[in-house]
Amino acid sequence: VLVLPLTIPVLIFGVSASYGATANPDPFLQPFLILAALTLFLGVLGPVSAALALRHGTD
Repeated sequence: VLVLPLTIPVLIFGVSASYGATANPDPFLQPFLILAALTLFLGVLGPVSAALALRHGTD
């Protein structure tokens, strides 16, 4: 439930990027770059939040 607000933008920009790549390659770059930025950000945020959850869960 807590991760759901973070996955919805990835799904939206993923669909937009794949549609842009297949239908019209002109608007492909902007949704793809946003999708890549969200993926990198969540890739960094995921282990940090998991470590914090494990640390607070053992208290």
